[in-house]
Amino acid sequence: MKEENILRYETVALDDEKSALVIVDQTKLPGEVEILRLTCQRDIWEAIYLLKVRGAPAIGVAAAIGVYLAAKAVKADGYDDFCARFKEAKDYLASARPTAVNLSWALDRMERVVLENKGRNADELKTLLRAEAVAVKEEDIWVCKRIGEHGLTLVKDGDGILTHCNAGQLATAKYGTALAPIHLGKERGYTFKVFADETRPLLQGARLSAFELVSDGVDTTVICDNMASQVMKNGWVQAVFVGCDRVAANGDSCNKIGTSGVAVLAKYYGIPFYVCAPTSTIDMTVEKGEDIPIEERPAHEVTEMWYEKRMAPEGVKVYNPAFDFADNELITAIVTEYGIARPPYSESLREIFRRKAEAKRRQA
Repeated sequence: MKEENILRYETVALDDEKSALVIVDQTKLPGEVEILRLTCQRDIWEAIYLLKVRGAPAIGVAAAIGVYLAAKAVKADGYDDFCARFKEAKDYLASARPTAVNLSWALDRMERVVLENKGRNADELKTLLRAEAVAVKEEDIWVCKRIGEHGLTLVKDGDGILTHCNAGQLATAKYGTALAPIHLGKERGYTFKVFADETRPLLQGARLSAFELVSDGVDTTVICDNMASQVMKNGWVQAVFVGCDRVAANGDSCNKIGTSGVAVLAKYYGIPFYVCAPTSTIDMTVEKGEDIPIEERPAHEVTEMWYEKRMAPEGVKVYNPAFDFADNELITAIVTEYGIARPPYSESLREIFRRKAEAKRRQA
C-alpha cells in the first residue's frame, strides 16, 4: 500500500474554474487516494449516497457546493424560473441521504440566498450562491477547531480515547468533530492513545479514522466493535468521543450504528461519553431520538462488500440500519462550537443557541 498523508488533501472543495465539486473518494481509502472532480448533478448525488463523501459536515459542504454548481449552469428566464430550477436541484440533492441533518441544513441555507434576493438577476444570484457555498466551508473549519478547543478541556495528556466511526477531517472540511480534540492536541504536543472501533459494516473506523490518525502520528489501535467492552474493562479508556449526524432537542444523539452500544458500555464502566456536535447538526424541531428518520442501507454491505466470497447464506434476511442514537441519559456532555452542553439538555442546548445568536448579533 502506498503511504499517503491523507491530511494533506482537502476532503471537499470547489473548483469554480472547471465547475466541479472536488472530493476524496472515501470508498477507496486507505488503499488508494483518488480525487474525484464531479461536474454532473447525478454524480454528486451518487457521491453522497454511495459515501464517496461522508460525515455530516462534509456532506453539508458538498451539498452547498453541489447546488451552487447546479445554479451556475441554469439559463433562466427571469427570477421565478431561476427559483424553480434551483428548488428542483435542491430537492434532488436532499433526497440522497435522510438522516444527516447537515444535508438539508446546507441546502436550506443556500435556498435562503435565492429567496432573500428576489430583485437580483441570475448572474448576481450565482455570485451570491458561490459566496455562500465558500462561507459554509470556511465556517465548518472554524466550527471544528472550536469543538477541538472545548474538547481538549475534557481530557489530559496521555489519556486513552475511544472513538466510533469516523468524525475526523475526512468527515469535515478540517480537524473533524470527535477527532478534533485529538488532532488539535497533537499540534500542541499531547500524546493520546486512541482506540478506533472498526465500525461495521462499512469499517469507517478501520479504514478512515485509523488512516488519518496514523497520518497525524497519533498512537492508534484498531479494535473490532465487540472488543470495546474489554478495552474499557482493562482501564485503557479515559474518555469516549463520537460525532453525530443529528441531535434531538432532548439531547438524544444519532450517529453511526453501534454508537448506542458504546454509550451503554461507557455508562457501565463509568467512562465519560462525549458527543461532538456542530450546532448545524442540532435539530431543535425534533423532540427525541425516536423521531429521527433512520436510513437503512443495502444488504450486500453486510453479506458481501468486504469479502472475497459471500459470507452469509443466500436468502438470509439482513437488517442494516446506518444509524442508531445514544439516549441523552447516557451522554456526559455535548461539545459544540459555542461551548459544552450538559444535562438537562432541553435547557443547555437552548443556552448554546442563545450564545450563537448573541455571537451573530455582535458580528452583524
